[in-house]
Parts: sequence; structure tokens; C-alpha cells
Amino acid sequence: MRVPPETNHFLLQSYSIEDPADLLRVALSELADGVACYELPADEVHTWFADLNQHSAEALRPILSTDELERADRFHFEKDRNHFIVARALLRKLLAGYLGANAAELQFTYAEKGKPSLRVPGQSLLNFNLAHSHGKAVYAFASGRELGIDLEFIREDSAGEDIAERFFSRAEIASLRNVPADLAKQAFFNCWTRKEAYIKARGEGLSMPLDVFDVSLEPGEPAAFLGNHKEPGEVERWSMRALSAPEGYVAALVVEGHSWRLKRFTVE
Repeated sequence: MRVPPETNHFLLQSYSIEDPADLLRVALSELADGVACYELPADEVHTWFADLNQHSAEALRPILSTDELERADRFHFEKDRNHFIVARALLRKLLAGYLGANAAELQFTYAEKGKPSLRVPGQSLLNFNLAHSHGKAVYAFASGRELGIDLEFIREDSAGEDIAERFFSRAEIASLRNVPADLAKQAFFNCWTRKEAYIKARGEGLSMPLDVFDVSLEPGEPAAFLGNHKEPGEVERWSMRALSAPEGYVAALVVEGHSWRLKRFTVE
């Protein structure tokens, strides 16, 4: 089912980190179902940011499947329900742009721990992941690489040392205690998003203890996957990056392999 034309008014803005001045804007109203609009080479990873408050949930509902609408209607608060609808609809439109498919006809399957993938014969190489928090969403796409992405709104009440001691590794707790007080909140969320992105890339969900692996967290230092105490070989398998995010948010990306380029997009 096609979205009504009046709802396809937002723009796609893209730029690579190698050349942030290289901007490309494409109106979604110009895109047609069944036409592949984006290329995704094996050596590239694409991320997309979106403000979920900018788009009409009611207008985008027709894109979603029955089970997605049922999930949306379980939310108690209208704002949360609308955010879910918009986030899922944008995912469908972006996937359709890579596949040349009809957004409403895409079908998903879910791994044991909940990680989604496409149920499309011959298109198993297209991997994706998404996260949304406090009205913002972020998506990641790759060809033939597993990946995970996380986005968190920085909340004062979620960055306490007691939470860190419960979930972080000993090395991370020690690093957090050495961070200046004015940077501690940023360091906490650096750690949290990087750990979440890693377990999402593996498809583990929260079934994987967060304290069995280490990530970097100090503000100003590169994001890095430092080690897995139970599976040392994981360090060579994965690469990690911090992502530029809207003010008040922190985002991280974990990708299988190391020879890839990042291209970032925002949905406007």
C-alpha cells in the first residue's frame, strides 16, 4: 500500500564523514515503489537519523503490517504509539529504497532474541538495525555484514554509579571513576550505547551480560571495542564507532569487519 502523496514531504540529506560538505538532498515524494534508489556497496555502512515528531503517524499507518499496528496499539501513551509507528514506517521506506520494493509489502522475521531481518528470498545480504529514544530514531544498513546501533537520550537519573556497578565491567567502572565529574554523564552514556550496539550486532539482546566485555568510554577518545573476556576473538571480528547525534543524545555503531566506510544520512 502506498503512502498518500501529501505525506511524502520530508527530505533525505546525506554526507560521508570523509567529506561532510558533500550534501545530497532527495525528496521522498520523488521515490516510487519498485525502484531501487540507493546503492549499498559491500565496503559501505549507511546510518540514518530521524526526528519522529516531524512526521504524521496517522498518515504513515497504512505502511505497517497488522502485527506492527497491534504492537503500536499496545502503547499506553499516544506519543509513544506515534513514535513507534513513524519509526517502523521510516524503516520500511528506507528498506524499500535499497531493495526497489514496495514498503508496505516487506515482511520481517525475528531471531530468537528479537533481532529483526528481512524475509526476502535472495536479499539476505541486506542487514539492518534500528534504535529510537525520546522522539529520535537511528537506522543502520550494510550489505553482508552484521551490525548493531544504539541511540540514547541523556537522562540525569539513568547515569548513576550504582547502575554502572550493576552492568559495567570492572575496567569500565574504573575508567568512569577517573573521568572528571563534568564529563561523567557523557562517559556513562558513551559506555552504555557502545555496549548496547555490540549486543544488538550479535543478536543477543539483554541475555548477554554487559560486564563480560569492555568498551572505551572517555569523552574525546575514539570509540573502541577493547575485549571480550569469554571470547577473545571477538575483538578482531567487530569495529566500533561513536556517531554524531542531536544535542542531548549519544549514539554508537558496531559493525562486523574493519574495511568499510561510513555514510551518514538524516531524514528531514
